[in-house]
Amino acid sequence: MKCLDQVVEQKFAAYHADCVELVSSLPDGSVDFIIFSPPFSSLFTYSSSDRDFGNSRSDEEFFEHYQFLSRELFRVLRPGRNMSVHVMNLPTTKSMHGYIGIRDFRGEVIRAHQSDGFIYHSEVTVWKDPVVAMQRTKALGLLWKQIQKDSSMSRQGIPDYVVTFRKPGENTKRISHTKDEFPVKEWQQLASPCWMDIKQSNTLNKKAAREEEDERHIAPLQLDLIERCLRLWSAPDDVVLSPFMGIGSEGYVSLQKGRRFIGVELKRSYFDLAVKYLREATSVVPEHQFSLSDQA
Repeated sequence: MKCLDQVVEQKFAAYHADCVELVSSLPDGSVDFIIFSPPFSSLFTYSSSDRDFGNSRSDEEFFEHYQFLSRELFRVLRPGRNMSVHVMNLPTTKSMHGYIGIRDFRGEVIRAHQSDGFIYHSEVTVWKDPVVAMQRTKALGLLWKQIQKDSSMSRQGIPDYVVTFRKPGENTKRISHTKDEFPVKEWQQLASPCWMDIKQSNTLNKKAAREEEDERHIAPLQLDLIERCLRLWSAPDDVVLSPFMGIGSEGYVSLQKGRRFIGVELKRSYFDLAVKYLREATSVVPEHQFSLSDQA
C-alpha cells in the first residue's frame, strides 16, 4: 500500500496511509513524543479494510499486527523520550467468549511494548462515570437491578488508562520548566495516579466523520488528557507522532501548544476531517514545508 494522500504544511504532516508502512519510512530517532489510542483489539470496527487493526479475528491476531508497529515506534522515538498509549481493559461477552468478565488488554499492551525494548515508565487511571457507561453499554454488572437479583455479578465501571513508556538512553533534548511555568499545585495534580477530572465530553466533533455503513463507535481522546501528556513529556517545537490519528485530536492540541505533528490515518473520512482540524489549530502561513530531514 502506498501513501494514498498527504497534506504537508509548516507545522504538520498528515498522511492517509497504513500506519506501519508510513512509520517505517520515518528516520531513526526523528520523533520527540508519541501519543495515541490504538484500536482496542476487535472491540470496535472502524473500516472494512484488511489493514485495519480493528478487523482482527482474535486478540492473538491483533497483537501479531500491533507488534510490527511497536517495533517501528521504538525505532523512530528519540532515546530517553516518551510514548503515551491510551487503553482500557475490555469486557467479554457470553456469546463471543463463553463467559462474562474482563480481559486484561492494558497488560497485554504493556507487555507488547516491553518486549520491543520500551521501559514501562508511568501510568495514570482516568475515572469514567459508571452511570454513563451503564446507559451506553447496558452492561449486566453495572445495572442497579442486578444488585437486587444477584450481586455476585455486579462490578465496578471500567476506567481508561494512559500508560507511558520510555525509550532507553540519554535524553539530549531536555524538557525543563521554571517554577512559574509549572507551579507545584499543577505538578501535584498531574502526578496523581488517578485523574478524576478529565472531561469525557471534551473531544473534537466526531459526527462529521460518520458514514452510513460506519463503525459502531469512534472515541477521540479528550483534549485535556492530551494536553496534560504534552505538558509533561514534550516541549515547544517538538515533533509529536500519532500513528492512529483518527480525526486529529492529538495533532490539534499539539499544534495549539506549539509542537509540530505527524499523523497517520487509514480511513479517508477521518483523514479529511483531521486535516480540517489541524488547519484550524494553526493559522500560520507556511514559509517552508515541514521536513523530517531536519530531525534525522
